[in-house]
Amino acid sequence: MSAGSMVGRLGRLNGELKIFAWMLAVFLLAYYLPLSNPKVTAAIQEAFRLLQWYARNHTLACVVPALFIAGAVITFLSQASVMRYLGPNSNKLTAYSVASVSGGILAVCSCSVLPVFAGIYRLGAGLGPASAFLYSGPAINILAIFLTARVLGFSIGLWRAVGAVAFAFVIGLLMATIFRKEEVQRVAAQAAMPEPEAPKRPLWKTSVFFVCLVAFLVFSDWYNPGDVVVRPAAGGQFAAVALQETRDDMMFQLKEDWAGHRIGEKVTLAKKDIAGVEEAKTWVIAVYHARWYLAGAMGFAVLLMTWRWMDREEVGQWMHNTWDFAKLLVPLLFGGVFVVGFIGALIPETYVATLVGDNSLKSNLVSSVIGAFWYFATLTEIPICEALGKLGMAPGPMLALLLAGPAVSLPNMLVLRSVMGTKKMLVFTGLTVVMATITGMVYGAVK
Repeated sequence: MSAGSMVGRLGRLNGELKIFAWMLAVFLLAYYLPLSNPKVTAAIQEAFRLLQWYARNHTLACVVPALFIAGAVITFLSQASVMRYLGPNSNKLTAYSVASVSGGILAVCSCSVLPVFAGIYRLGAGLGPASAFLYSGPAINILAIFLTARVLGFSIGLWRAVGAVAFAFVIGLLMATIFRKEEVQRVAAQAAMPEPEAPKRPLWKTSVFFVCLVAFLVFSDWYNPGDVVVRPAAGGQFAAVALQETRDDMMFQLKEDWAGHRIGEKVTLAKKDIAGVEEAKTWVIAVYHARWYLAGAMGFAVLLMTWRWMDREEVGQWMHNTWDFAKLLVPLLFGGVFVVGFIGALIPETYVATLVGDNSLKSNLVSSVIGAFWYFATLTEIPICEALGKLGMAPGPMLALLLAGPAVSLPNMLVLRSVMGTKKMLVFTGLTVVMATITGMVYGAVK
């Protein structure tokens, strides 16, 4: 038997073993899950509630547009352009600056930046610049940074802004350094490939097309910070942050004591028991209410450009690439969100607060690890940190959570593993945790 056929058989065997491992894990979970335990049944309900919230409020508005952007990157972007600005041999200052700025413009959560990351990485972007883009997308969110400064204090907002920019550069450089041998092999393999075809349209047309695609994503996923005044049907009112809405109820985090609940607690009210919810009046809310008109205008522009500038073969290839990304990413994202909702219901915030009440290495590390595994939709990490702060969370661990949380999550890890391998995923996550831990300790020491 030849070496090539042996490698092929081992590869197929490895794939079958992975499928068997997943089947066995699901079987054991179904066999032994203690459904009679009230905490477990409540956790299952919470997992489905979080999954429903994700499907209703996040998938169509952010994940789907991001998948189309990823497909467009593979289809319409010139590989030569990507290699010039983000390739392994490009100017490092230029590459990391472009990666950080372009990631920050998206202003989306870690799950939604993944399809775009997968697109530019597969098109030839270097591991370092691609990793900088991967971190900067959800972390360098201007709105989140300003909201952090307003809600949690100017100093922590400033440290979050500086830390996020520095993390994008440092994590990218470290990823490129740690895996430099593999990057050399990757560059050699790309150099052996035939020369790509010349672009079918001028650069300005491609640029305008992608600007409109990204603008559609930004507007469609424009997030409401959630500051509201709630008027229950039974009378009275209270100030809160709207955290989650499903078909039948809404979850709020109290900004003042109400009906026996303390400030910072989460309460869930059935919609039939709510007489009204009045939102804060800010420019962010104004854009939020106009978001579908703005997104619609960008979507119409994309359709018009597609009709006038792209041929049928290109459009078909775009849809094919988008569908490939959807098959790869969506099941992992949904599964990860479900698991996070299940585990989150078993670990109350009061317990988490007891683990992060000082500025020790342990507290900062615990906060970074929790942040790295949990899923935070855009801006929701801020009211969560506010609640934990009122329960006793120290400033250092709070910053560590803000730096690690938005950039990484369990759904994110599952997808990254399929895109760039287990080893690179673990190193990227580990670097994020370590740097967030160190930064949290330094901030806590000088605070």
